[in-house]
Amino acid sequence: MKRSTKITTIIIIFFFVIAAVIVARTMVGNHFKKKFSKRQPPGIIVTEVVEKKFSETIESFGTAISKKTETFRIKKNNLTSDLNLKKYVEKGEIIVKLKDKDILAPFSGILGYRGLTEDTLGSENSVIITLDDSSIIYSDLKIPETFAAVIKKGLPINAKFAGYKNKIYKGEVDGVSSRINAETRSLLTRVKINNENYELIPGSLLEVNLNYNERSSLSIPDTSIMLEGNKSYVYKVKEDSTANKTEIKIGLRNKGNVEVISGLISGDIIVAEGLKKVRPRGKIKPIKK
Repeated sequence: MKRSTKITTIIIIFFFVIAAVIVARTMVGNHFKKKFSKRQPPGIIVTEVVEKKFSETIESFGTAISKKTETFRIKKNNLTSDLNLKKYVEKGEIIVKLKDKDILAPFSGILGYRGLTEDTLGSENSVIITLDDSSIIYSDLKIPETFAAVIKKGLPINAKFAGYKNKIYKGEVDGVSSRINAETRSLLTRVKINNENYELIPGSLLEVNLNYNERSSLSIPDTSIMLEGNKSYVYKVKEDSTANKTEIKIGLRNKGNVEVISGLISGDIIVAEGLKKVRPRGKIKPIKK
């Protein structure tokens, strides 16, 4: 009898230990499960909705023309010495000394050679010298007639020259033709560009952008926009750091920025980058850009 009681006691203790181990493991598992199941909100880059300048653009090409230009043909046998031109001359300064007379600069500008050529009789060589006042550059553009209503004197323009690819030259529309060319269906437009450093060279090809309908509008980065069909959305961040999907209407795009017509107001905070990490009405950790 004593032996059976002892065995029973051992069995009870054994099952008690097993039960205690199972309970302990369950409690420990639940503790760590609860601890690690609470994920921290993802760090997301956000930005503020601000106002920026937007304008519509007409792209065109034109040839650079000097403000003033003059050409001198000189017979080589009329030179008093070897021809050695200055790069730049002031108005009234001697350009070349000749046996019969001196050639004076009618205006300030840059001197250069056009080339060597034979005279009309073919007996004597002559040299052609050019004088260009390139402090202001003009260019004549052919603008499609569809833009006739918006082209006017004083419109701002930006120009680029292949010689200085990363530089933008500012200018304006200087004049507009009074009629449309019936053959090309275009409106001849002259633009004027300030060329103080003489970087734009007469005869070069210019890439010109005419800006019209300039306005100040709400702006957001293009990386913040989600496109679904014909609709555009952003994640607007509330004060409690939750991101709500918000429909907006967009307008022009300009150098990585997008014009917002409706759906947001100035000062709103939106998700700028990392859209894939955001869930509607989910919390985020805002990181200001």
